[in-house]
Amino acid sequence: MTSLTLDLQSINLTDEQFFQLCKDNDDFKFERNAKGDLIIMSPTGGSTGNRNGRLNQQLFNWSDSNGTGIAFDSSTGFKLPNGADRSPDASWIPLQSWNSLTPQQQEKFLPLCPDFVIELRSPSDSLTAIRKKMEEYRDNGTRLGWLINRKERQVEIYRPSKEVEVLESPTSLSGDEVLPGFVLYLNLIW
Repeated sequence: MTSLTLDLQSINLTDEQFFQLCKDNDDFKFERNAKGDLIIMSPTGGSTGNRNGRLNQQLFNWSDSNGTGIAFDSSTGFKLPNGADRSPDASWIPLQSWNSLTPQQQEKFLPLCPDFVIELRSPSDSLTAIRKKMEEYRDNGTRLGWLINRKERQVEIYRPSKEVEVLESPTSLSGDEVLPGFVLYLNLIW
């Protein structure tokens, strides 16, 4: 997906104004980095959209049967501790984190960092930019992150205080202790 970054530091949108901008322009996908720059992203192509749906399907099915947390798709915004507003392709938080939010907070961009995130690299995504995004998630509290690079058939695994682990053409990924029992099968994702 191609993105465009606009320097909005002189405008300094409040969280409420940014949320309203996103609601008023729901045909677009917006994010904000920690500096307050607005990132405008184009929709994905059909192939990426299908594969993103398939990985979300697997995560949601596991989350529903496991019952220990809540899964989210790429349309969910998170207000990270560093001030950035991000929307991972798939994410999950423990039920305890969800229940600690007020009903009003649950209706807006969630004021927390997901425990688990997946980013699926689109053909036009900059690998450098998406890696920085994964590092940002990790630095803000994500306990497990997967960057799935279909083009290279690689998965980069991000964990706190650890070097990034790179897997070549794995057939599945394990949720480790963060998502006990979750396995993402990659045959329909590649």
